[in-house]
This record gives sequence, structure tokens and C-alpha cells, in this order.
Amino acid sequence: MDNPLDPALAATPATEPETRSREPSQARDPAGLVARFEADRPLTMDSGAELAPFQVAYQTAGTLNSARTNAVLICHALTGDQHFAHPHPVTGKPGWWTTLVGPGKPIDTDRYFVVCSNVIGSCMGSTGPASIDPGTGAAYGLDFPLVTIRDMVRAQAMLLDHLGIDDLFLCVGGSMGGMQVLQWASLYPERVFAAMPIATGARHSAQNIAFHEVGRQAIMADPAWADGRYLEAGTRPSKGLGVARMGAHITYLSEPALHRKFGRRFQGGSAPTFSFNADFQIESYLRHQGLSFVERFDANAYLYLTRAMDYFDLAADHGGVLANAFKGTKTRFCVVSFTSDWLFPTADSRAIVHALNAASAPVAFVEVESDKGHDAFLLDEPMLFSAARGFVDAAARARGL
Repeated sequence: MDNPLDPALAATPATEPETRSREPSQARDPAGLVARFEADRPLTMDSGAELAPFQVAYQTAGTLNSARTNAVLICHALTGDQHFAHPHPVTGKPGWWTTLVGPGKPIDTDRYFVVCSNVIGSCMGSTGPASIDPGTGAAYGLDFPLVTIRDMVRAQAMLLDHLGIDDLFLCVGGSMGGMQVLQWASLYPERVFAAMPIATGARHSAQNIAFHEVGRQAIMADPAWADGRYLEAGTRPSKGLGVARMGAHITYLSEPALHRKFGRRFQGGSAPTFSFNADFQIESYLRHQGLSFVERFDANAYLYLTRAMDYFDLAADHGGVLANAFKGTKTRFCVVSFTSDWLFPTADSRAIVHALNAASAPVAFVEVESDKGHDAFLLDEPMLFSAARGFVDAAARARGL
């Protein structure tokens, strides 16, 4: 989720992470707002488990109007969180989607009430594997039930009920967030007026599952992982999680972007050191990504959320026919892809559009010309901003906002 083209990062020296345990304060006592659901209001999960008690951490921006018709739900990506427009409590960096969301921006917080929650199974305050299991008094670890995209959406629906919001003006998100948008439109079509899934797919490909499995194996091969009980053991699987992040981060970028920014340039010199140090700038950059990631993310949460993405297959949930997921919907859609995104290529978005057409749903499709890869939805992309503004403004007129 960091800016993949930040020039300051290329020159950041890589150092070994500490292996000491760090209290996961944001997992258990998060910055921002928290909705707590007691034992009498369990979250029924696809695995058959009932999670209770549990909590959902969230942030908001803007003001809910008196008719409660201007609510926007932002769904975050795999390693994102609820701090879409707020300084991150661990890194101090600005909110991750301030390019698109804010006063006067396409998702205008002067007009709309914007909500973003940390997904169930993550580590920034919503209940997940780093949370305390009330039955044992210790962290859940791998005793936490497996999570699906549908579970995340059910928890978000419970949050909106808690906030007194019956339906959404707009549901928007990219990557794993886009999966949640599609799940929202399928599971609760009467609650979603407009939906904008960005850089996503209706199912995870075999290639994407393979990349995730490599990352999970890197974490679990780290001796400090301690079979998922590293918090009690006083260790952190920093090396494994860092390698997982490095591998995943490559998939978020594109070859042209990497070549333009780093090429084959050496780090701190013009010749090789004839060692396995970070000779190349791209090596130093990836090591920085890995090391910074372990400071803000929980290893077990990474296992759970990648598995949730792997399980996502909206067509399989509807008799193998994706159009059935949107049968009879009145939700209006804008599907967005990027030409250089090889993690969720344009063909994935076209499959969604074809299914929506087959379901007679109102849908617009925008393929943004960009060489920035999958993470382009987080960056300064004027064509994305123009498409978002046009779609949101038209939906607002139709909504009477």
C-alpha cells in the first residue's frame, strides 16, 4: 500500500529487523472508532463458526445527512486499513486514499459521509488472530476461524446497522476491496445504490493463489512463527513476513514502472560489490518494503486475508454463472481496470462487465491507460479521477443528492 514509486524509498538502506515481541496495540486497542458486538450478536461465518464477542474498528469523514442517503463505504485492500483519510497511527503517513477521497475530490467528504472499516481477520482493531480469545485469555492465533470475503461484508453490514445506515449511496474499493464491493452488490443489492469495483476480479486466479501460497510458506517457514503462537513465545516472524511482502509487492507493480524508476542502477555506487548485499536499487527498495511492512502488520493476519482472497469465487457461489450473482439488481456499476495490471488484468474486469450486461444491470466500464501496475488505483491517475468523478456525480444526481 506504500507508494511504489516514492524516490526516497530507493535509497533507504536495508537493516535486519528486530525479533523481539511487540504488543499488538492497534489490534486490541485501535486508534479511531470501534463498534463492539457482544455475545448476543454473533457474526455467523462461512466456516460455520459464530464469532462473539467481536469488534469492528472504523473511521469516518464528512457528515451523514438527515435522510441518511449520502453514505459511502470504502473497502480496503489486503494490507490496508480503516485509515483512508487519517494519519496512520503506526507509520504517521497520510491516509492511503487521500488522492481520491477528501474535500472537493471525486469522493467529496464535503458532500458524503464516508465510512471505512478494518476487515475482520486483519490487525488494526477489528477482531482477528492477534485479538484475545475470551475463552483462553491468549491471542487467537490459528484458533481464529477462517475468514471469507462474505464474512468481511457481513461484519460491515452489521457496522452499518450499528450506525443506523440502511443503505449505501456508494460502495467503492480496489483489489481485495473491489472483491468486497462485488460481494456487497451481490449479497445486499437493495442496500447498494452505486458500486465501483476497481482493479479486481470476481475470483482469484490460480496464479494469484500461487503467489499467496509462496508468501504464506515464507511466514510459516520462519522459526520465529512458532506455529502461529509467536506472541506468547515473545518472537516475531519478521523475516518470513518481510519476504512475503517483497514477493507480493512485485505483483503490485509493472515492469515499465520498475524499469523507469530503478532499471539496473546500482545502490550507492556504479559497480557490483561481488556479494549478496543489496547491490541494485530495486533490491534495496524491496528490502525496505519488507522491513517497513513488519512494523505495521501481523503475520497471522496476512495468512488469513490472503486465504480469504483465494477462496473468493462469486460465480461458484451462484451455480457457476457469474451473472446469477447480480440477477435482478438495480445497483448501478462502474468497473475500472488498468492496462498494466497483471495481478487483476483487464480481462477480469471485462468478465464482470459481461456478467452485469447479462443480468441487465446498468454498468459503465473504464480501462485506464497506465504503466504503474496494480497499485495505480492508489496513485495520482487523472483518468481514474475523471471517471470516478463522472460516475459519482451522475449517481448523486440520480439519488437526489
